[in-house]
Amino acid sequence: MTNKLNLLDQKKAEALLGGGQKRIEAQHKKGKLTARERIHFLLDENSFEEIGMLVQHRSNDFGLGNEKYLGDGVVTGYGTISGRLVYVFSQDFTVFGGSLSETHAEKICKIMDLAMKNGAPVIGLNDSGGARIQEGVVSLGGYADIFYRNVRSSGVIPQLSAIMGPCAGGAVYSPAITDFILMVENTSYMFVTGPNVVKTVTHEEVTSEELGGAITHASKSGVTHFACANEIEAINHIKSLLSYMPQNCEEDAPSIPYETGNEIRTELNTIIPENANQPYDIREVIEKVIDENTFLEVHKLFAENIVVGFARLAGKSIGIVANQPAVLAGVLDIHSSTKAARFVRFCDSFNIPLLVFEDVPGFLPGTDQEWNAIITNGAKLLYAFSEATVPRVTVITRKAYGGAYDVMNSKHIGADMNYAWPSAEIAVMGAKGAAEIIFKNEIGAAKNKEEKWKEKEAEYQEMFANPYRAAERGFIDEVIKPEETRLKLIKAFKMLENKVDKLPKKKHGNIPL
Repeated sequence: MTNKLNLLDQKKAEALLGGGQKRIEAQHKKGKLTARERIHFLLDENSFEEIGMLVQHRSNDFGLGNEKYLGDGVVTGYGTISGRLVYVFSQDFTVFGGSLSETHAEKICKIMDLAMKNGAPVIGLNDSGGARIQEGVVSLGGYADIFYRNVRSSGVIPQLSAIMGPCAGGAVYSPAITDFILMVENTSYMFVTGPNVVKTVTHEEVTSEELGGAITHASKSGVTHFACANEIEAINHIKSLLSYMPQNCEEDAPSIPYETGNEIRTELNTIIPENANQPYDIREVIEKVIDENTFLEVHKLFAENIVVGFARLAGKSIGIVANQPAVLAGVLDIHSSTKAARFVRFCDSFNIPLLVFEDVPGFLPGTDQEWNAIITNGAKLLYAFSEATVPRVTVITRKAYGGAYDVMNSKHIGADMNYAWPSAEIAVMGAKGAAEIIFKNEIGAAKNKEEKWKEKEAEYQEMFANPYRAAERGFIDEVIKPEETRLKLIKAFKMLENKVDKLPKKKHGNIPL
């Protein structure tokens, strides 16, 4: 028996070394942690239970039969984060560059299946050169097996992807299906085709970082939700994100104990500028309303004219969508619509109530927007809110113009409670444009056209640039003092905590993609 135990210990020690000490050192020289180190920092101490440590690949082509490593380039298993069960796979770049083989894929699929059966999140730590070319179509089939499970798991359990090295070709599609992507600056990249192929086909000279680095995807494409300075920051971000999410779609959003105190925030009374065209930072409103230091912004560098993220209100997890007047006057455009729509759908999938702060002058005009389908993309946000069955509350701080008023969680598309500040302006359009259309003949006939226009603008302003017409019709439930906002929201979400709203029976809707 002693010999057998020694053999087991020997094999375990071999597995722990991955591709060997030299390759581990090379990984460290690049400023990267190893697959096992990443798991160590991610999970609660001594909670990791590994599955498939002794797995080896089955291929003999191109000399692969002579080079085998225990674990086959990915570490898989389960453990806890803050005492909550999670499943994790961590690709090992020291073994064949973390390339995906048939058995590598099988290991990942196994923990994804377990996660679905047990209703717990899956976290993927990606660091891979792509499909193992020597295995041909078998490795491609492995990717497809993972993609299929990503789709089946979507909306059932949270799926998080941290890109901690290369992620190219077919490998990018699994993270793209998951709920949130985190990338590490300067050491990770994502692209379908690399710089060399780009140069060959389009003659563009571009570096890996420019083409698919963390900052590129965080600011230009929106592919990644978080660009982190280093791997430890990315790991801590994963932990923070999970703290706002339930384990699965059948659980309620997490909450922590909270004792009600003085919930009045007088600072909010002076936050809106006197001049309606003057910007302000909506984050200041958010920070004053939510529990202190609980805002975790998502997609911070992308489509900055809308702000989305998680927070806590009276200890309860909520999702926030807010127009940002400090960027492009807070208009909705293609990118902000899709950014917000995806966030809304995530929150709805996992029973996280939605809070909307609205200050929107409309949709961004122009040929670029129209030719790139602002209609379809704006409709995505409309669809997402209309489909959402979680508690939904809107606060109109200032402008709510045109179709954008409808789209931003209006009463008409199923919002539960709609509040407005006295500074709210709910109208089809701004007073200046409205006056020009409504009083066109009067302005045209006037001796001093400019003066007449201003007179009629003021008339329209007085009539519609306020929340009271909408309140008269019941489209606004209450006009509130800004200082009361936090108190009102705490009470509203408490009132709505047992909300039940069922969608019509159907296979699924057809969201305008």
